[in-house]
Amino acid sequence: MKWVTREKAKVDRIACPWLVKKFVDPKAEFLFVPRENVLEVAKEQGAIPYDSPGAELFHYKEGGDERCSFDAIIKTYKLTDPALLDMAEIVRTADAAPRVRRAEGAGLEAMALGFRTNAKDDFENMRLQFPAYDALYTYCRLKVEGKAKLEHAT
Repeated sequence: MKWVTREKAKVDRIACPWLVKKFVDPKAEFLFVPRENVLEVAKEQGAIPYDSPGAELFHYKEGGDERCSFDAIIKTYKLTDPALLDMAEIVRTADAAPRVRRAEGAGLEAMALGFRTNAKDDFENMRLQFPAYDALYTYCRLKVEGKAKLEHAT
């Protein structure tokens, strides 16, 4: 299946392809287009639009809290992995404006901005960032299992 979103991805538009490839469709293809073309390209290509105004898989409110497209994919595809739900809090903090913020979100946002700036295009950006999302997921899995503890230098 093809998926389409806005070009010049930072957090959510890279986290979502990682999520889709790992938990929804390992053979998914991604298209990055100008904001104003997302819905048109989705229709032309038979692609699923995400993280773009007018797309079903976009930011939404739940319980008075802002959720991001990463959350929308988890909800739509009924993903229940506790580590993934923990990771969603971090992605949400980096990309949206939740009431409860995770400290890790600031680092994820900074990293994503750096990767976007360093990458020659969105496809290189995905290739570079996917290992970071793999590591973040592993951290969340260890945290949920009670085996991870952030240690701060004193």
